[in-house]
Amino acid sequence: MAEIGTPGSWRAHAKLTLTLKMTGLRDDGFHLIDAEMVSLDLHDVLTFDPSRSGLSAKGPFSNGVPTDDSNLVARALALGNTSAHVNIDKHIPHGGGLGGGSTDAATALRWAGYPVDAASLAQAADLGADISFCLIGGRARVTGIGEVIEPLPHIDQAVTLIIPPLAVSTPAAYRAWDDLGGPTVDGPNDLEPAALAVEPQLARWRDAIAERTGTAPTLAGSGATWFTEGKHSNALIDLVDKGATIVVAHVVPSDVATNQAH
Repeated sequence: MAEIGTPGSWRAHAKLTLTLKMTGLRDDGFHLIDAEMVSLDLHDVLTFDPSRSGLSAKGPFSNGVPTDDSNLVARALALGNTSAHVNIDKHIPHGGGLGGGSTDAATALRWAGYPVDAASLAQAADLGADISFCLIGGRARVTGIGEVIEPLPHIDQAVTLIIPPLAVSTPAAYRAWDDLGGPTVDGPNDLEPAALAVEPQLARWRDAIAERTGTAPTLAGSGATWFTEGKHSNALIDLVDKGATIVVAHVVPSDVATNQAH
């Protein structure tokens, strides 16, 4: 089994935001949320070599992943007061609203032996709002700017992720939400109108998914991934020809999401 601070490979599980309500702004401009998040069995793999430094990336979603100090993994290692070469095998799309960068950073922090007390989670959230949840994993209610984690009982649930060939910048979505006057919606995700304003093509994908499954999909966080409960890959297979990636994923408990060994 891989151990803290030693060479080895660690899993970094995707995060799915099942519900997201925007509750206000902090004095420093960070947005306050009330969300339910879960960890999925979809994961990246990070391989650590403490004998050297730097970042590299491979895998189906590695294009466009920065390998300089702007990468959250590099910043997380700095926060953890350590260094290593990290190869990131990307299976979670970036810009997809599935917390790919955040879970990679959280995994780097776990590898560095980073604590998970309230003060440390708040520091991690300042680095990236979803990192705190990814450090705890499983299923939780997430409030504050993302640093207040209230674990919830595990639910055995399958979801179908529809990942279109689009990316939505999370900061851009939050700016758009501000520009739209801070709208709330009757549905599960208050950020959906803002994400649609940033990337109007999302609406076409939403409608195509609804037409094929008979149920309206939910946007994952700030997008661009849509998801539906249950297994719908057969009904959506033709969307692969249009450039989408379809993944049936399962919710995993915290002990799986934070188990370091790959």
